[in-house]
Amino acid sequence: MRTKHLILALFSLFLLNACQQRQNGVYNVMDYGAAGDGKTDDATAIQQAVDACSAAGGGTVLLPSGHTFLCGPLKLASDVNFHLEPNSRLLANPDESVYTESAFGENRGEGMMWISGKDLKNLSITGTGTIDGNGVAFMGKELEDSYELKPVTDFDPRPHVLTLINAEKTVIRDVTICNSAYWTIHLVGCYDALIEGISLLNNLKIRNGDGIDLDHSCKVRIADCFIESGDDCICLKNRREFEEYGSCEDIVVSNCVMTSRSCAIKIGSENMDVINNVLFNNCIIRGSNRGVGIQNRDEGTVTNVVFSNMLIDCQFFSDVWWGKAEPIYVTSYPRAVGNHKDAGWRFPKGATEGRCGEVSRIYFTNIKCTSENGVFVGGDVPGKVNHIFFKDVDVLLYKRTGYPGGIYDKRPCLGEGFVHDSTYGFYIDTASDIYIEDSRIMWGDTKPDKAADGVMQKNAHNVVIE
Repeated sequence: MRTKHLILALFSLFLLNACQQRQNGVYNVMDYGAAGDGKTDDATAIQQAVDACSAAGGGTVLLPSGHTFLCGPLKLASDVNFHLEPNSRLLANPDESVYTESAFGENRGEGMMWISGKDLKNLSITGTGTIDGNGVAFMGKELEDSYELKPVTDFDPRPHVLTLINAEKTVIRDVTICNSAYWTIHLVGCYDALIEGISLLNNLKIRNGDGIDLDHSCKVRIADCFIESGDDCICLKNRREFEEYGSCEDIVVSNCVMTSRSCAIKIGSENMDVINNVLFNNCIIRGSNRGVGIQNRDEGTVTNVVFSNMLIDCQFFSDVWWGKAEPIYVTSYPRAVGNHKDAGWRFPKGATEGRCGEVSRIYFTNIKCTSENGVFVGGDVPGKVNHIFFKDVDVLLYKRTGYPGGIYDKRPCLGEGFVHDSTYGFYIDTASDIYIEDSRIMWGDTKPDKAADGVMQKNAHNVVIE
């Protein structure tokens, strides 16, 4: 009898503790049946905790310390603080078959969703635990500086880590997010979002492994983050699949440290609307294939963008990655007619070719560049790229890898994807109203291939150098 009474007492204490936690607004996923052993798929238990928290008016869904929660697809909800305690980990289930909901609606050729949410308000993801996308589990053979991608046609099972669509008042703070198999944080049509103090650490060999993608989103602040990603670290865009959400505007990025095999900071290449009013300040870019890139390839426009107080360090990598070590890159070229993704989803409905919009009023101030290649500015027709300002932009050029130089990368574009020429500090190709003030071109001990002094002006109009 004593044993029975003891068991009843302990069970009552357990229920009381769970009730008290819920009354205090804390929903521990283990109270809903999560095993936390890294082997059992805990998606159902975690989903129940999220749903209960949101239905009760809000609170904290807690992933406790010392546990790894293997998890398939999961949907977040309004008024939820999804909190990962220190030494807790949420790990993506490596079984490709569980990922069935596309990250891009009817376009199923560019990855599925793992953690997602739509039409939300007051969502936060916090704590010092880890969200692990288990990326290598979805890759093919390891190559020299990348992983081979498994063959796909119109369906790609690789999961994006976090996709939020039409969310208002979102906070992502302090967590470590790592090892994404595709895009990591994708904010679509979001308004009033803050991403602060996170470590986003992807495998540098995983292609398409973007860090943070702001897509048709407004009033977003990114601050104090450390980002390593095979593809772009921070990217602003307007994808055609989400055209109903309008422009991407009023973005501030500050105090971030980044490394990328593609382009650390990129605007484009998907842009069918307006990208406007953007500030990047106090950032460091190290060991990247390209530093800052405006890569307009669709009919949308890019205007009023300021880059200031930055250190940029670039080098060559293989042609798997777009870019040829250009520390600063400002372009607008029509998109290539390519594979099923380009032909089926990049162009306006019914169109077989695209057009590119204007890039103007772009400002670079107090930026120090070290690279194997120089700054590149170019467009498809005169005037398309205009009013680009460089003030106190220094470029130190020297050879540091075995890859050949004397080349600039225009991909993805119609026709030849590369420009073969000498290596200049600034290369201006079919652009107008370019202002270069108080800027310096310097050479290291080992000059890059085909090194050439001065500024190359090719089909350029009104280039002012002071």
